[in-house]
Amino acid sequence: MAIQAHLVELERKHKVLENELHEALVHLSTDDLQILELKRRKLMVKDEIERLRHTAGETLH
Repeated sequence: MAIQAHLVELERKHKVLENELHEALVHLSTDDLQILELKRRKLMVKDEIERLRHTAGETLH
């Protein structure tokens, strides 16, 4: 179940990035580049979650 543990950690990381992004968007003084970087990191984590779910689904079948 190493994949499952990794998925849980990635989902936690995704939620943290989502919260950071929300806070950055609320504060008008946040730099646009910082917001862009948070969005990029969040998307990378989401893509990794989807890859792992796909891999886990293949190993179960």
